[in-house]
Amino acid sequence: MKTPSNPWLDLSLDTARLTYESSHVIGLRLALAARGGVKAQTEAALMVSEKAQAAFDAQFMVAKSLMSGEAHLVPARAVALYRDRVQANHRRLTRRG
Repeated sequence: MKTPSNPWLDLSLDTARLTYESSHVIGLRLALAARGGVKAQTEAALMVSEKAQAAFDAQFMVAKSLMSGEAHLVPARAVALYRDRVQANHRRLTRRG
């Protein structure tokens, strides 16, 4: 039998995970930027475009949730959206080759 979850605790834990994962990706990006070169320039451009796309996607998700009467799910969905993006960046930045 699964114990019932506490939505506030779940959101807090997911937000803490997002904070930790984001700081790791920031460190990876800073290390890449410190080395300079074409890869660093490409990463900087990608970072800016990804942030704009993530903001657009988050706004769309909020609007969709509000229109469907699911406003109470917006915080958890927003954190999940950003965690997915951060984790994808981590995988890309730590890939060998």
